[in-house]
Amino acid sequence: GFFFFFLFLFWFLIIGNECIKANAESCGDCIQAGAKCGWCTDTDFLKQGEPTSARCDELDSLKKRGCMATKIENPRGSQRILRNKPVTNRKKGGEKLKPEDITQIQPQKLALSLRSGEAQTINLKFKRAEDYPIDLYYLMDLSYSMKDDLENVKNLGTSLMLEMSKITSDFRIGFGSFVEKTVMPYISTTPAKLLNPCTGDQNCTSPFSYKNVLKLTSNGKQFNTLVGQQQISGNLDSPEGGFDAIMQVAVCGEHIGWRNVTRLLVFSTDAGFHFAGDGKLGGIVLPNDGKCHLENNMYTMSHHYDYPSIAHLVQKLSDNNIQTIFAVTEEFQPVYKELKNLIPKSAVGTLSANSSNVINLIIDAYNSLSSEVILENSKLPEGVTIAYQSRCKNGLVSTGEDGRKCSNISIGDEVSFSINVTAQGCPKHSKSESIKIRPLGFTEEVEIRLGFICDCECQKDGIVSKDLCHYGNGTFECGACRCKKGRVGRDCECRRDEVSSEDLDRNCRKDNSTDLCSNNGECVCGKCECKKRDNPEEYYSGKYCECDNFNCDRSNNKLCGGHGRCECRVCVCDANYTGSACDCSLDTSTCLASNNQICNGRGICECGTCRCTDPKFQGPTWVVLSFGTGEKKDTCERDCNYFTLIKVKDRDKLPQPVQTFPLMHCKERDANDCWFYYTYAVNNNTEVHVVETLECPAGPDIIPIVAGVVAGIVLIGLALLLIWKLLMIIHDRREFAKFEKEKMNAKWDTGENPIYKSAVTTVVNPKYEGK
Repeated sequence: GFFFFFLFLFWFLIIGNECIKANAESCGDCIQAGAKCGWCTDTDFLKQGEPTSARCDELDSLKKRGCMATKIENPRGSQRILRNKPVTNRKKGGEKLKPEDITQIQPQKLALSLRSGEAQTINLKFKRAEDYPIDLYYLMDLSYSMKDDLENVKNLGTSLMLEMSKITSDFRIGFGSFVEKTVMPYISTTPAKLLNPCTGDQNCTSPFSYKNVLKLTSNGKQFNTLVGQQQISGNLDSPEGGFDAIMQVAVCGEHIGWRNVTRLLVFSTDAGFHFAGDGKLGGIVLPNDGKCHLENNMYTMSHHYDYPSIAHLVQKLSDNNIQTIFAVTEEFQPVYKELKNLIPKSAVGTLSANSSNVINLIIDAYNSLSSEVILENSKLPEGVTIAYQSRCKNGLVSTGEDGRKCSNISIGDEVSFSINVTAQGCPKHSKSESIKIRPLGFTEEVEIRLGFICDCECQKDGIVSKDLCHYGNGTFECGACRCKKGRVGRDCECRRDEVSSEDLDRNCRKDNSTDLCSNNGECVCGKCECKKRDNPEEYYSGKYCECDNFNCDRSNNKLCGGHGRCECRVCVCDANYTGSACDCSLDTSTCLASNNQICNGRGICECGTCRCTDPKFQGPTWVVLSFGTGEKKDTCERDCNYFTLIKVKDRDKLPQPVQTFPLMHCKERDANDCWFYYTYAVNNNTEVHVVETLECPAGPDIIPIVAGVVAGIVLIGLALLLIWKLLMIIHDRREFAKFEKEKMNAKWDTGENPIYKSAVTTVVNPKYEGK
């Protein structure tokens, strides 16, 4: 328990004291150190020896050190709501509204002023609007294996329109198809095969990467007609080029016809997918550029750019607020479920073998996606952090990553989010930034403009004058000099290159001592700047940093007994207290007897306790009778017959004052430096009650005894260590001598290793004739 207490105390004093650790030389540096830090602008605040950075401290500490609240610079952050349009309370069948007039998140725009380390909390409200418009784009794999699926999709337009009318009165649908890149070597190399890639009597269209068949429309019959005109194509490998198609659907907003409403992309296939890197099989090495390349509604750069990566696709779908529904067959469910985990606001449904369940699949997936709201934010500026807390249905409160979302939201439900935005320091290049927060899958967003408090108001009133800061070598602002580059000192009186010269150091030695600034500071420009303590309430001071406010006498483990303040290692006591540790009370109320006399008229009150001056009532008399010791032990039986002595077990058993007769509580120290406690009362017969047990400190003889014992143990330990070392040396020498003797007696057989081969090979030049 004590270990953790001291660990916490260490953390609080060292780690938690960010103001002192900052060593701030200006007010601006100070307020950036932390939200608890303030700067004292009082010109007379610093004591002798304190550096300019001592003006920066925690607010309570500055006040305790004598800085008035009106002199403390402590700017706080703030926020303003710039646009706060209420969320829409719209009922189906009610007033017809344009999509841009529907509001689901509030407020829409704010401005925050951030102080370093101080969080600003903004509250957002989200309400899922009823009868919200929906755009749905159906993207279908038209490879040969999807032939029977195409027959069922041909009537999808009117059927889906009918079902979606139960959800919204403003629904639009579009259609696109994909197969594969035509440059892949495993499709076919003959022109005839490219024109009709299907086998046998099947009549198929040429393979293509992506075709935008129908722009988003509210005409379901037109959807049926155009889809009915589509033909199946084919390729030879199982994975398809669906990622190329998804990328174009996401980035070609004008061609697809996306509105700023709920955007759904239904991706229907019975196969896997190619992704970045697979294009190398066809000699395509350029990464996908994520741009729109549709001409006459056909993707024209499939032979030029590789497939997009999953991460690239996630980014573009998110940027364009598109929610994806993967309608895939049972065989590829595991693959697309893994893909779903990588794409926020996406769902996977099991497509029947002939796509007959596609309408139910879309309705279920839409309900699942729209019942969850997930907040995301744009990239944060350097040093800015954001934390979310959600308050969802049924009072459910979540934090961390779960604080970004609420689930099981029905139409008309309202949920709220608390968002804490915190900055650490100021940005290096700009004093204003902005971030955006939006619910995934929705086009609405909240814009937050960020401003940073990097300077104090008092810095605007800075004075540059030859009369200040050593002939204008700095700016006098916020009660102190802010030195120009290359200048140091409280008044900017020194150049940095002359700070440590011997002549200047001489002024920092007290009484020609060898210690600079009493080893409690640094000599800067011939003046001591005292070290700062980790505890903000402790400090060094004085011309030579010879003073401090924490090395005074203590009583009851409190500095100056808790009844004074420590100034230059001497206690300055509060009123009614005296003594080196302010532990002696001048209050005499504790010495009043029941007859309202001080010490019953038989003594004087010292430090709140009676000291008896009447010889009859002094402690030596009682200690003789009680313990058989003291100056009067030989004559006490003769002289001490005027009172009755009663022994009690402990101090609680001593009688308490009553009104009938005077009673005095006393304590005395005997010749052995032991305390004994007693009371005396004078009525018809003088009674003395004495506690039978003495309170004795450790006797003075115990210290040399303990010291002797410790010294003896140490000496014995050293002796044992030396004996062990000697024995080890003797043992080692014997073993070495034995080894040498065996080596001398050994007769080694000499021979040649039969498997040894020399590393040197000699070749004779046949042309060499010895000349």
